[in-house]
Amino acid sequence: METSMGQIPEDIPDDFTRIRIENCHLTELPRGSFSKVSALEFLWLNFNQITLMSIKSLEGLANLTELRLQGNKLTSVPWTTFQDTPKLKILDLKHNRLDVLPEHALRHLPALTYLDLSFNQLSIISKDVFINWPLYQTAEKAWGKEGVVSNVVLALHDNPWLCDCRLKGFVEFIRGVSPPIILMNSYLMCSGPTSKANKFFHEIQLKTCMKPVVSGPETNITLPLGANATLSCIVKARPAPTIQWMYSLKIIRGFAATQTQKDEETVTSQLVIPSIHIADRGLYTCLANNFIGNSSVSITLSINTPNSSIPPPPPVPMLSSDDNAHINIRIAKQTVYGITLEWYTITENPAETWFTIHFGKYDSPKKEMIYIGPGINSYSVSDLLPVTKYEVCVTLKNHPPREGQCIVFVTGNDISELEQRERLIHIIVIVCAMVLAVPAGMYACTTEARFSCVDRCVDLWRKRRMHGDNLQGTERQGSFDSLQAASDEALCRDSEEKPKKRRKSEDRCKGGSAAQLY
Repeated sequence: METSMGQIPEDIPDDFTRIRIENCHLTELPRGSFSKVSALEFLWLNFNQITLMSIKSLEGLANLTELRLQGNKLTSVPWTTFQDTPKLKILDLKHNRLDVLPEHALRHLPALTYLDLSFNQLSIISKDVFINWPLYQTAEKAWGKEGVVSNVVLALHDNPWLCDCRLKGFVEFIRGVSPPIILMNSYLMCSGPTSKANKFFHEIQLKTCMKPVVSGPETNITLPLGANATLSCIVKARPAPTIQWMYSLKIIRGFAATQTQKDEETVTSQLVIPSIHIADRGLYTCLANNFIGNSSVSITLSINTPNSSIPPPPPVPMLSSDDNAHINIRIAKQTVYGITLEWYTITENPAETWFTIHFGKYDSPKKEMIYIGPGINSYSVSDLLPVTKYEVCVTLKNHPPREGQCIVFVTGNDISELEQRERLIHIIVIVCAMVLAVPAGMYACTTEARFSCVDRCVDLWRKRRMHGDNLQGTERQGSFDSLQAASDEALCRDSEEKPKKRRKSEDRCKGGSAAQLY
């Protein structure tokens, strides 16, 4: 207690059944932390500073029945680690920083009768977390027997629950909880959105999620040259959508867009065009997107001019679902074993557009094909292998993938390498030789990159890492699109190379792309 030990002692006798190490400044649980103490039944590690658990941190603890990790700094837990603790009955994770609970989190906890997740950062959770729990699945069979009494205690209070449509199933589950499942505090409270903040679950009614429906008050607008134009669209969606305006001069002339919340599910977006020019006339598209799907409306802007013979600029093409359109694809999220992809495209009939995902090892001639129905713009890939180069592409319908529609990434080289940061898998973007994030596990490039160069850069990173050099780049702990592109300066630079060879490397890399996925 209250000893600055920094790491787990290695000389713990193997016949210990109870271990309590509290307030001792532990920061991680590495692989096999207590594997020699096979008799261990009770493990208390409360009030340390643990931010990371190895996927094999509980290896060898087949007799463990109680694990308490209260008051640490865990943002995620490798839930498959509990495969090594089939007898675990008590799991205390309160006062940590957990923000995600995967749907299969409890799959390896068949004996659990006490789970405390209170005072964390959970905001959205699926009821499937509990439906997939083996103990819940067998509840009616086991607990229905006469004379069998086995209470299961859940603590889920004091989390910042976001009470929108995504929480509907969980709210209904909590309302229907009854013995033998017992909530330590049944008065769960919403933290948002504003209309439901500080209300209890039993006081609210949540609606089913809905893909955006976009409409425009005016779809044909004519104004004199030099006037100020305001284009508006109205979007109804659950949950709140992301709204973008698309138009032909967007790169040259970017206009300000504002949003006004009309009610819980209605947003008005306005695009303001000051002092309109001749070149500003044409087609403007308001596109709204949430995780259910997308919708759009087009507005035509015409300009009264003394010389009406000037032809209008070409409109932003609305791509037909029959064409193999350009698709913007990005890695939106990384989990312990996989990634979640999101993609964006504009099609004439988004409600009828099917997508095909091509996924597999990079050097494999045959890729797995997954067909995604209309209105869905994300997909999760799991069970990735370490030290493996993968390619994933998104296309329309049954079209083969083409340049710019694929992401290539490489998983980390071993478990300990992946676990050197709080997040067990990171994306590291290589702009044809410049590493832009901390070197901790996964690399991504588009297929436009020259892989001879990428492989060369990975080797360079490894050499520098071994010598402890600081790599150029900026650490980004958030989503993939928060990474910023870097310059082409010093492409494939290696201080041990001769200038002549370095020039050849630079020339070979010029075709590389910054994996700009947004």
